Amino acid sequence: MKKMIKKAVLTLFAVGALTTASAQKIAHVNLDSLVGMMPETKTAKDVAQKYLKDLESTVSSMEEELQKKYNDYLTNEATMSDLVKKTKQDELNSLQRRIEDFKVQAQQDYQKKYGELTAPIMEKAKKAIESVAKEGGYKYVLDTSVGNVLYSEPAEDVLMSVKKKLDSMPLANIPGANNGAEKPKTNPAPKTGGK
Repeated sequence: MKKMIKKAVLTLFAVGALTTASAQKIAHVNLDSLVGMMPETKTAKDVAQKYLKDLESTVSSMEEELQKKYNDYLTNEATMSDLVKKTKQDELNSLQRRIEDFKVQAQQDYQKKYGELTAPIMEKAKKAIESVAKEGGYKYVLDTSVGNVLYSEPAEDVLMSVKKKLDSMPLANIPGANNGAEKPKTNPAPKTGGK
């Protein structure tokens, strides 16, 4: 008798646990789309683009210097002594290596800068998602932008709820930007009659 009661209690406990687990609410959001809607994203992209153009300008100047020295070498090579030729060749090779090293470092610096610029945006998006999840009673919110969800039962897309939450939050502080001084432009309400 005790064994039957024990089995019945364990069965009820298991059914209760399964019922609780299946009652958990799950939602999804496309994080890439959400971040793309945020006005801070355009600001971050503009700052990153300016940074990239500055790096590209430096590379261009270095390549122009290399080309000028190479042309000078070709023009005067016939009249150079072997020692001067070797010195010029070494100088050209050294400048070429510096340019290549700079390009590698510039790419790394750009990636780091882009990460610094987007970090506050991602943090703000995550806070908004967390807030909507808590308000909606969701136990899980899946990111559909990375495509890791291979199968899911129908779930609620909370993209617009999170977007609404973001609209009520202050702009994220983007390093190197006007720090929120430039607000997104909205169309003013049309004027109606009167003086």
